[in-house]
Amino acid sequence: MKELMIGNAALARGLYEAGCSLISSYPGTPSTEITEEFAKYDDVYCEWAPNEKVAAETAFGASLKGKRSACCMKHVGLNVAADLLFTVSYSGVNAGMIICVADDPGMHSSQNEQDSRHYAIAAKVPMLEPADSQEALDFAKIAYEISERFDTPVFVKMCTRMAHSQSLVEKGERTEVSKEYVKNPTKYIMAPANAIKRHPFVEERTLKLTEYAEVTSLNKIETGSGKYDFGIITSSTSYQYVKEVFGDDVSVLKLGLVNPLPVKLIQDFASTVGKVYVIEELDPIIETHCKNIGIDVCGKEKFSMIGEFSQKIIAQAFGLEPKETVSADSPIPVRPPMMCAGCPHRGMFYVLAKNNITVIGDIGCYTLGTMPPLNAMDMMIDMGAAVSGLHGFLKADDDDTESRTVAVIGDSTFIHSGVTGLMNIAYNQSNATVIILDNSITGMTGHQQNPATGYNIKGDPAGKVDLESLCRSVGIKSVRVVDPYDLAECEKAVKEELAKKEPSVIISRRPCVLLKYVKPKKPLRIDPEKCRGCKRCMKLGCPAISFRDKHAVVDNTLCIGCGVCSELCPFEAFEREGE
Repeated sequence: MKELMIGNAALARGLYEAGCSLISSYPGTPSTEITEEFAKYDDVYCEWAPNEKVAAETAFGASLKGKRSACCMKHVGLNVAADLLFTVSYSGVNAGMIICVADDPGMHSSQNEQDSRHYAIAAKVPMLEPADSQEALDFAKIAYEISERFDTPVFVKMCTRMAHSQSLVEKGERTEVSKEYVKNPTKYIMAPANAIKRHPFVEERTLKLTEYAEVTSLNKIETGSGKYDFGIITSSTSYQYVKEVFGDDVSVLKLGLVNPLPVKLIQDFASTVGKVYVIEELDPIIETHCKNIGIDVCGKEKFSMIGEFSQKIIAQAFGLEPKETVSADSPIPVRPPMMCAGCPHRGMFYVLAKNNITVIGDIGCYTLGTMPPLNAMDMMIDMGAAVSGLHGFLKADDDDTESRTVAVIGDSTFIHSGVTGLMNIAYNQSNATVIILDNSITGMTGHQQNPATGYNIKGDPAGKVDLESLCRSVGIKSVRVVDPYDLAECEKAVKEELAKKEPSVIISRRPCVLLKYVKPKKPLRIDPEKCRGCKRCMKLGCPAISFRDKHAVVDNTLCIGCGVCSELCPFEAFEREGE
């Protein structure tokens, strides 16, 4: 029986059916659902790790022991896991190991558009790229076969559109796979004397994988009707757009194994068509390969290196009228990003903005503090950069910067990669003030647990990091906790900690209002007789507050009764409904 599944759920199903026994991941859109879906199977082990490096190393440990494993991450998370990647390419694996990585063309939820295929090429690791949900399931099984046959970790690369779009999937049964662990120091201890002997193995493996690329069903030629005298080489969602535009009228070489790429197969395909076009999102990986093997192709001179493609973009590039479909290019109302009504981060950001504090920011839903009217962030680069960046920002100058600059970072991000920056602050002694915005969850990616919440991926009680104790243990003596709903308390804490001639941490603690156990209070309302139209409450940027007919108005369907707005009103115009 077939069912509709998003690509991430289908990939999780494929991992399960292939006998994967362990997945360790760090959540990151658009990869998160792979792990969440896998966790629904009770006969396997699944976890959220503190970061992607730990996740990848955990997956390798399971592979070493003889169990098929996987780790999942978004494209920028692969940067964090790269330390393991390049060396495990040398060591190889025992049981199969898959690295699921999801790219984000168009940057729907990311800070860059990096193309993960570069990592596969650089690490000399095979990469598979499915084009629909059924292929996501099937490719997971093939990836494990490749992993064990060629002694290598294997990438399965998704993208935002592939991860979150649905198509029909035929599910199968699970096959249990287990291998014996045999002590083998020369293979798995990557000291220089052993590693140098493994490099020739990697090069030989690449040659064998290239031969495999010539014959595998992952790469296939679809001969067109002859209506068009050109051919197209493509992969992933670009293949779907090509089929939507041309149907079966154009010859297509669909690549499912995108590293290493075949040589003869591409040359043979090119010899059967006229002009050859390469359609691939982001960087010209396939195009460059084709040109290197002597095939004259048209690629990025016709198709952009920036953003997502669509059926409309492909059609217009060939001078065709796009079919009448609703696409990502269809106009839709703009919905400005903003923190939720009652978000616990809003109070702290208001205080920082009010006092003209320079804010070195980090990645999470609190990044929305950069939006108007708060405009309370000066930098956001990568996870953990707020803490390390603050230290460098202060060390770069000897003026009074330290008394008016802070870092803000979420609890999950702090665990991920902020704590090492805090160690550096304590060790090298900058008078840095770090504010940990602790909303008791990993918010931006959809409420995943983390080591600071006290619950595991299943929601069961787990080991919990005590943030106060952790900060003190790395050498921070001044650590205090504030309630971000109390603006006066927050302002007092910020001013006092900035005035200190030592490193300090403020933990702004209140759970995310969207958590199920957080019960909202009765919403507030405005007494129009008391409201003077000063608009001071509008400076919070709360979506529950608007301004009409010369006074503020509260939307009681959005208001959760946090009361922060009432702290700003000098005329006591805010009242709680029913009181």
